Amino acid sequence: MTLIDLANPTRFLALTARLLPWLAAATIILLAIGLYQSATAPDDYQQGATVKIMFIHVPNAWLSMFVWGVMSIASLGTLVWRHPLADVAAKAAAPIGASFTFLALLTGSLWGRPMWGTYWEWDARLTSVLILFLMYLGLIALWRAVDEPSRAARAAAVLTLVGAINLPIIKFSVDWWNTLHQPASVMRMGGSSLDRSFLIPLLVMAVAFTLLFVTLHLAAMRNEILRRRVRSLQMMQASRVAFAEVGTGSREGSTSKEAGAA
Repeated sequence: MTLIDLANPTRFLALTARLLPWLAAATIILLAIGLYQSATAPDDYQQGATVKIMFIHVPNAWLSMFVWGVMSIASLGTLVWRHPLADVAAKAAAPIGASFTFLALLTGSLWGRPMWGTYWEWDARLTSVLILFLMYLGLIALWRAVDEPSRAARAAAVLTLVGAINLPIIKFSVDWWNTLHQPASVMRMGGSSLDRSFLIPLLVMAVAFTLLFVTLHLAAMRNEILRRRVRSLQMMQASRVAFAEVGTGSREGSTSKEAGAA
């Protein structure tokens, strides 16, 4: 089945109905393994047990940017390729991305307090992630403010593509400016600087959270497709009722004229 085939909402619903139970099971298993490995990982010689916040914070931080990247591709699908489900994908992803970004900010604050002596510092990385969170909220508000789905989709697609400029700023902020945030330690030239006892649980948690996103995203897309179908049926029903009322009014008017003529 190709992407063109998935443009058919009925085929998409049928495919996701088969995939979601397997994705949910794989997500639960990987999360359980990752949480066990995270709990049993050794304490850091400098940070102590607080280093284990990393296993929740880092996957959420990665996904906060990854989800916006997915939305940017979906926005291109809306504006350029006119894919019927592109705007559905973008709209369904926004609340999930906002949740990941909020968790990244929250866990980062909890990790920063013992390390930096403060919950928040207006440095480049933290500020740019906060801006990303506000952009997510702005997109969600835009979707809710515009009733007509196609108009909302085009406006949200433009805003998403403009907001994508923030992604490289978040990624390279620790290299471009002096920040409290540590530089990249996993995906960097020369390989990871993390010990295997930390790296393996971190990668397992990253895959688990990614599967969690895929599962939630597909479920949210299904809900959005079904919601739009219900909306279409309601509009059709309202049109029929309005048409019937107009027809009844016309017949009553004709009857009145005939009675007057008589």
